[in-house]
Amino acid sequence: MLPASHSDFSDALLQAYAGRVRVRVGGLLLREGTMLLAAHRGLLPDQAAFWSPPGGGWQFGESLKEALVREFREETGLAVRVGRFLHLHEFSQGPLQALELFFEVLADDHQAAELGHDPEHAPDAQLLTELQWFAPRQLQQLPPAQLHPVLRLVLSPDDIFVPQLRFS
Repeated sequence: MLPASHSDFSDALLQAYAGRVRVRVGGLLLREGTMLLAAHRGLLPDQAAFWSPPGGGWQFGESLKEALVREFREETGLAVRVGRFLHLHEFSQGPLQALELFFEVLADDHQAAELGHDPEHAPDAQLLTELQWFAPRQLQQLPPAQLHPVLRLVLSPDDIFVPQLRFS
């Protein structure tokens, strides 16, 4: 059963991540000038989607690249190879805090992305709601609050590969 209010529901979804610092890895996958992003629920009011590159938490005993390969497989079903390190981002929003490391990822063009799951959440309490390929011009049409900060200034596919260090 869902909590009574959206706020309670969001709080319940994010409880596992609140009040602690996480290290997250994210992958930037480009195909034909578009980038694969995942919609997350629970971060914004009114059930608005928050679009971010696929990725997730770094677990003890893994290398960063192993974590990214695992997270991409869980969230998208894609087997990826990790390329260059691109961006470092300090994420801080309410009770959520993370250090995020973004890498280029490569996948075979014939592989189709399919929305996966997060094993940290029950099937009826998944944060991920959708996968979508976005062209840079489409990113600019989203409200800034709905787009991960490392993507807000992307005007062309080449901009993805301009390294960024972003601290709050």
